[in-house]
Amino acid sequence: MKISRREIIKAGLAAGTALAIPSVLRAQTAPTDARTVRMVKTGGLSIFDPMATTATITLDHAIAIYDTLFSLDSKRMPQPQMVGKWGLSDDKKNYTFELRDGLSWHDGSPVTAADCVASIRRWGQAKSGGRLVMARVTDISKKDDKTFTISLRERLGLLPTILTSNLYVMREKDATRPATDAVTANIGSGPFKFNQALAKPGVSFAYDRNEKYVPRGEPSDGLAGAKVVKVDRVIWDNIGDQQTAFTALQAGEIDYFDGPPADFFGVIESDPNLALEVLDKSGQVYILRMNCLQKPFNNVKARQAVLHLVNQDAYLRVISPDPQYGSTITSFFGDGNPISNDENTAWYKKGGDPEKAKKLFEEAGYAGEKVVILQPTDWAEGSNASQILAAELRKVGVNAELAASDWGGVAARRANKGSVSEGGWSIFVTSESDATRGDPISQSSLAANGDKAWYGWPNSEEYEALRAKWADAETLEERKALARRMQQVAWDLAGTVFLGRVVTPIARRKILTGLIGMPESVPMWNMQKAEA
Repeated sequence: MKISRREIIKAGLAAGTALAIPSVLRAQTAPTDARTVRMVKTGGLSIFDPMATTATITLDHAIAIYDTLFSLDSKRMPQPQMVGKWGLSDDKKNYTFELRDGLSWHDGSPVTAADCVASIRRWGQAKSGGRLVMARVTDISKKDDKTFTISLRERLGLLPTILTSNLYVMREKDATRPATDAVTANIGSGPFKFNQALAKPGVSFAYDRNEKYVPRGEPSDGLAGAKVVKVDRVIWDNIGDQQTAFTALQAGEIDYFDGPPADFFGVIESDPNLALEVLDKSGQVYILRMNCLQKPFNNVKARQAVLHLVNQDAYLRVISPDPQYGSTITSFFGDGNPISNDENTAWYKKGGDPEKAKKLFEEAGYAGEKVVILQPTDWAEGSNASQILAAELRKVGVNAELAASDWGGVAARRANKGSVSEGGWSIFVTSESDATRGDPISQSSLAANGDKAWYGWPNSEEYEALRAKWADAETLEERKALARRMQQVAWDLAGTVFLGRVVTPIARRKILTGLIGMPESVPMWNMQKAEA
């Protein structure tokens, strides 16, 4: 599906006609071009609650409007963010956190300890790291308006680090909703405010500088330190067609293009007004997930068949044709992490092994069941990879069918645990930062706890027993040994299959500077736009 958005972009820039928009709204849409940044992100924003999905675009939305108790710096070390002071009892089981001064919600009310307590509890329902924390918690309670405590039955030295993982503090009235009941208010305490009046679902969303936000005093460092907003407004234009987005970048209609196709790299580098920049230097691991709850992939041999079938080089040729940006990958824990290893990787064969895959499907008792692959049409790399996968499966006798939709549709449908006849799915392709695969506690896709796991829901009591020991491992050597044992089990389980690792630059106009490079997220503070 290719949808031209050039006229929509022009309409967005004009912010409508004088007759269509009241004078108050026209005043709201008036920041100068030099103080407004327009971005095209990968995929469309359709889910706003970061507890409801792990979609990167939702996380980028969350880090803009919400704040966090702790944040990772550029060395991926936890640093206080909303927390001003914190302490630990002598027995290392009781943590006390005091909020820093100046925190307020976008509606003007103060942030309180009660908001934090409710947010932690909701996070504990939804996220892998949160569940581990809650399994050890005896109490989380408000001490006064600015202070709260977390009491544990067992020590958990990694607690500050775990609290950095997708824990966004919401108002108590929002956070007391079940994690399965999505929050839609979009009112946070972060450096940007969501502009509901300018929201055009499927077309564009706008974020305004929160003038009342009080940054920390430390310099900006990764996601930590001062979150200083240097523009008045950021607009995300939803342009599904990459050629249209690139043309808009060249024309100066947008300032930032997330993940341009490799075919455009040469043109971008030769344009004096444009630049390529690698923000996530760890790279992205492209993966596919199978629905382990439904046929045929509820059978481990069918999942192993796909592991043997995949020819990573073929996927890399369409995801990242330039070899300097792509590489094959076999470590379950990413390519560049301290715990990356080569345990149980004999399955990897250059070019894949279709005959082995066909045999494993036969041993699994595959009987022609329909295999539905979710195809994100507004994400070219994911769409192309889905098409290759369908072709590879058909060659070994699998009844593969593509289900095309935008990424929002994929994100919604992949939550369906039912059969394909009930609107469910069999396989989807996604990507995640290589760096996050080095964190078995907080990275949701590294869990294997059945229907509580991330989409695909793999289940292994042996793997989970090893993962539970991770939080108590005191040295890197202990973690490396655990990782090898976990990887042995993980590749036999085959809930995740790798398609390759890619370092993907973003494209920007040179007048846009100050972008912060971190895995998974692209924060919008610190960036600034010079006069053209």
